[in-house]
Amino acid sequence: MNEANRKKIIELAWLFLKLGTIAFGGPAAHIAMMEDEVVKRRGWLNHQQFLDLLGATNLIPGPNSTEMAIHIGLVRAGWKGLVVAGACFILPAMLIVWALAWLYVEYGSVPQAAWLLYGIKPVIIAIVLQALWNLGRSAIKGPLTALIGSAVVVLSFLGVNEILLLFAAGLVVMALENLWRRLKLAKLAVVGLPMLLTSSTSASSAAAAMSVATPMSLYQLTLFFLKIGSVLFGSGYVLLAFLRADLVERWQWLTDQQLLDAIAIGQFTPGPVFTTATFIGYLLAGSPGAILATVGIFLPSFVFVLASSPLIPRLRRSPWTAGFLDGVNVASLGLMATVTWQLGRAAIMDWLTLALALISTALVFRLKINSVWLVVAGGVAGLLYKLLG
Repeated sequence: MNEANRKKIIELAWLFLKLGTIAFGGPAAHIAMMEDEVVKRRGWLNHQQFLDLLGATNLIPGPNSTEMAIHIGLVRAGWKGLVVAGACFILPAMLIVWALAWLYVEYGSVPQAAWLLYGIKPVIIAIVLQALWNLGRSAIKGPLTALIGSAVVVLSFLGVNEILLLFAAGLVVMALENLWRRLKLAKLAVVGLPMLLTSSTSASSAAAAMSVATPMSLYQLTLFFLKIGSVLFGSGYVLLAFLRADLVERWQWLTDQQLLDAIAIGQFTPGPVFTTATFIGYLLAGSPGAILATVGIFLPSFVFVLASSPLIPRLRRSPWTAGFLDGVNVASLGLMATVTWQLGRAAIMDWLTLALALISTALVFRLKINSVWLVVAGGVAGLLYKLLG
């Protein structure tokens, strides 16, 4: 390895260890912090390149923010960068969740972290808003993409399946942009998204009362989480549905309360939400289970990114596939906007959280202060308020 590449690897390791330690708030917040670090501060990517990677992560299964870290590592320093960036983003969250799982097994409860998240959550909203603004200026290329993005926001609020929205937006933009180009129409009336946008049906599961507990093995545990990492699109709520169907109802390895506690741990710790697997693995099989479950759920993401990465520049070269990517990009931001609204309603609950959100928004837009310091300051403010209040 030459000196230049060694330096890039070290930079990637430091950056993603830092983000994996302080990136609270879920995938939208993680992606916003990555945009701040790799586009604005370091200039490793421009806004369009970052958007294309974001669009690509939405088209493959797995945790979006982790796949963004893996993509950035691959672009920056090849396959070694891919491994380092992804592993360093996952490792801090895995170690934190592992420690909490040990405490849970020893003491039988989930340690409370409300005092920390109270001040951090409103700061995260400001960071995500800035990322939406910066990426939106590149993603919205005209009236068509603006309309599609707005439609995605509305349909997302109405509960339309997010994967269906991504593909439908891509197909609509691809078709209309190229029809416009081919037919040279001065005006094109966009009536709406195709009738493809229908609610997705959820798979039904057998009643728990009729099932019999299945013995657990490390081999079966690893295969289960490999399957989850290979097929799962969507949010932590989708993860909950997948996990419950097998772990609670089919095999009876966990109770509903244990599963809800595992999801809660994944939600309030920094880094990828999929480290829920670390917690479950430890509950079921101790430290070997924690390691194998974590490797199982994240390994497919490395494979998918490595396989899909060469396709992204090719998508940009063709007018048809470039239009599809434009639609996916603006739909991704529409979904991110919906999540931001939902996060904001949960985060801003009183005068202090409102003040923290407004001050943070002013700082990130006016002074362009590093998001890391804002997260730390928000956590300190929340802690002091709880201690002194």
